[in-house]
Amino acid sequence: MSVKSLIAAVCGTILKVAAAVLIIMLIYRGALKAYDYGYRVFEEPPVSAGEGRVVSVTITEDMSAGEMGRLFLSKGLIRDDKLFVAQYYLSEFRKELKTGDFELSTAMTVEEMMEAMTKEPVVEEPEPAGDDALPPDITDPDGDGDSGDAADPDGTGTPEGT
Repeated sequence: MSVKSLIAAVCGTILKVAAAVLIIMLIYRGALKAYDYGYRVFEEPPVSAGEGRVVSVTITEDMSAGEMGRLFLSKGLIRDDKLFVAQYYLSEFRKELKTGDFELSTAMTVEEMMEAMTKEPVVEEPEPAGDDALPPDITDPDGDGDSGDAADPDGTGTPEGT
């Protein structure tokens, strides 16, 4: 065997080992990323801990899962809209979602958000326009429990003139 063929054989072996190591590293990294993404589908933590921030969202009937994901991402409710789509299609609440306005929190998981969207949407009731809308100190200026009627203007409980 000549020196040239020996060097060529050693270099060929080194290249084959390097290529095998590179392929194994790529497969390993890909497997780690796939595992992490798959784990997040089922165990993604909420965006914020504690009470979080309440956000109002409007879901329409013609909205797709991708559009909902982009809406939730823009409102800061989720971290990854593509992950939301996977969570949406794997959710048991998917077929029960309602349309309308919903109050969701950044402290909710995607599963909790979907569960909240299966209930009736939040409907804001208008404030009553009568005496009930006024604070008690306006309807009862002296704070003694009576409304200061004409028979008892001084609030003493005795009619005027007795």
